[in-house]
Parts: sequence; structure tokens; C-alpha cells
Amino acid sequence: MDQPAEGPAHNQKLERAKHPRFARAYARAVDKMDRRGATEHRRRLLADLHGSVVEIGAGAGSSFPLYPPAVTHVLALEPDDYLRDLAQQETSRASVPVTVAAGVAERIPADTASLDAVVASLVLCSVENQAAVLAEVRRVLKPGGTLAFYEHVRSEQPLLAAVEDVLTPLWQRAAGGCHPNRDTLRSIREAGFTIQDNRRFGFAPSALTPPMAHILGRATSPGLPD
Repeated sequence: MDQPAEGPAHNQKLERAKHPRFARAYARAVDKMDRRGATEHRRRLLADLHGSVVEIGAGAGSSFPLYPPAVTHVLALEPDDYLRDLAQQETSRASVPVTVAAGVAERIPADTASLDAVVASLVLCSVENQAAVLAEVRRVLKPGGTLAFYEHVRSEQPLLAAVEDVLTPLWQRAAGGCHPNRDTLRSIREAGFTIQDNRRFGFAPSALTPPMAHILGRATSPGLPD
């Protein structure tokens, strides 16, 4: 099976994934997040990757300088026009060849079983349908290929998790579709991936926000579903 063809459905998904006001706010916050530790999180996320890689939801391109030399090419997908322009500028600082393109995680422009790794960095919280995205990631990965993930997730503390449930509808509208209450690690397992390592930790993106639960790790794909 080759890559899915673009068409009206793809274009609709691309338009729904754009959140111009939030994109600008996010771009302003990225440097602060990186100084508080996100750069080191991303460095660990990308360590030891190799070969052909797709990064979904590449944002402003913060990961580009951090890819290891064993990576031969990165296709960086970003649906938002503003963030994609910033990412394109960031390719000049990239450590490996990077191509920036308009795209959504539900329709990765790559042939089936063609990629060595897919990188998801602070993006699975905001996609419309995690199961659909993870199925697409599994489609494009080679058997044994790597899903490298760095995401903020639902709290393990029942009271905080309940607060996240209450806040999610409003937060989703204000923060570019972000769901603070998603159990992303469970979703990755349910999609058929095997978790190879996972670190769970609290991280506050700014001094004004409380620490949120984050996960960082690797999972491998068994190949296409039966």
C-alpha cells in the first residue's frame, strides 16, 4: 500500500488543524520552555534515532538542531502556516537534512512500511483522534520501527485528573485542541506498539504554571495490523 492521496478530506483536516492565535502564543512560549528543560527532553527523545524519520506536528522546528548524525533525512509535518514558516527558517540550523511540509498526522505522506522512526513531540495531546493517528504511524513504520514520544498526559493523582477532565473542554478551545487529560501511553499500547522504555515526570512549561505529568520514551511497531 502506498501513501494516501491528498484530496478534499486531507485539505479539511489540514484546515481544522490550524489554530493561528494559539500558534503565535506557542511560538512565543517555546524558548522559555526550552530553557526550563524541554531542549534536554527533546535531545533524549531523538538520541540514537537513525535513517528516515517523520516528525509530526513539528511546530517551530525546535528539534531540528538535535537530531543525531545517523538520521539521513527528516520530513517535518506542520499544519499551521505560521509555525511552518518558523520551522522552515529553523532548517538552516538543522543538524541533518530536513524538509518542512504542510501536513497532518492522520495522513503522513510516506509509503507503507517505509520509515525507520516517527517522532511525536507535544502533539498527540492535540490531534483529533489519537487512535487514527497511531494507526497511521504504524502504517508508515517498518516492522520494528520506532515511535519516539514526548507528551504531557493525564495525571495519576485522582483529584488532579478530575480537574483536568473538567478543564479539558475549555482548554481544548483555548489551546489549539490540546487535551490535558489524555492517557497517551495507554493509547500507544492499544494501537499495538510495544513500549521499550518510558520515563514519567513532572514539568512546568513556565514559572506561572504547575508541573504537569509528562512521558518520554520509545515504542516499536510490530508492522501492519493483521
